[in-house]
Amino acid sequence: QVQLVESGGGLVQVGGSLTLSCSASASIYPYYTRSWYRQAPGNQRGLVAFVTAGGTIDYLTSVKGRLAVFRDDAQNTLSLQMNNLKPEDTAVYYCNAKSSSDTVWGQGTQVTVSS
Repeated sequence: QVQLVESGGGLVQVGGSLTLSCSASASIYPYYTRSWYRQAPGNQRGLVAFVTAGGTIDYLTSVKGRLAVFRDDAQNTLSLQMNNLKPEDTAVYYCNAKSSSDTVWGQGTQVTVSS
């Protein structure tokens, strides 16, 4: 089974930027949709952004214009460019890959935005 490993989290000040990366241990085919989720303390895990195999992309409304997701299946990677970060972006960010029969999660990477 494919394993996902996130990296790039850390502590950043309000207005700063971070880039998260998610590497897959093997070919990401046939995981059709790749996504970033996040979970803040006391909250449920929620979808931040996704990109389908066909290239359809969508974002959580509150991050539109600030976050950008990139998918590179040749390199088996998924990235999340985060700009103009806000305190409410503080959370553990998880990478996800979904196929018709399977869903795989990474272990998560912490993003903390200080004000």
